[in-house]
Amino acid sequence: MKIARLRWYLGFLALSAALVFIIMYPISSLLQWQSDFLSRCFFIIMLSFAICLFRLFIGPDALGRAVAMNAAGLLIVGFCAILSIPTGRSWYIDIAIAWALQSFIGSLALAKYLDGKGI
Repeated sequence: MKIARLRWYLGFLALSAALVFIIMYPISSLLQWQSDFLSRCFFIIMLSFAICLFRLFIGPDALGRAVAMNAAGLLIVGFCAILSIPTGRSWYIDIAIAWALQSFIGSLALAKYLDGKGI
């Protein structure tokens, strides 16, 4: 129990340090059209996506993996929304809406499967 709590505190400190580093220090833009705010949002989403992938591969059970996959889908929707701001193209929002609907239906199907009922 104490080891699990220690791991939780160390993970919290590492995430806090990464977020403070992203927010406080200027990050060079990956693309020429990005502002500092958008590049920071991009890095925060990528950090969150890496954490979701870690949870997806190391998750203790199928339910934890399903939650990680749903969170990764939401991060992809956010990435599409952030990408539509500097480019001015509205079809990124269309992709985000389609991805959100597909993620929702997939989550419902997985929840029904894990509950033991047939699809």
